[in-house]
Amino acid sequence: MGGVVEFQAKATEVATLLEAVANERRLMLLCKLLEPGEATAGSLADAAGLSRSALSQHLTVLREQEIVTHRRERQTLWSRVADPRIDDLFSAPHAMFCPRRDAFASTTRP
Repeated sequence: MGGVVEFQAKATEVATLLEAVANERRLMLLCKLLEPGEATAGSLADAAGLSRSALSQHLTVLREQEIVTHRRERQTLWSRVADPRIDDLFSAPHAMFCPRRDAFASTTRP
């Protein structure tokens, strides 16, 4: 019986993760973050076509699930993917659907 309980717990964990990223704007944000590794709030808002308020709400969902994290550098907020499972989860979709890295060159940190 322990196998079923563990299997169910893992299924719940994956479903929760997928639920958090199952939004087109959050997918766009993760796509952007997977390329350079880190991006400013302003560049994320521009890339996803979001207001700062809407960006904040989406990043809050991702932070609550520990999918992304951020750091502050003076008045600039830098976000990055914190959950290593996201790289595995997004490897194929990212290669197929996300814009190339050079499309973000002007808005990301070197």
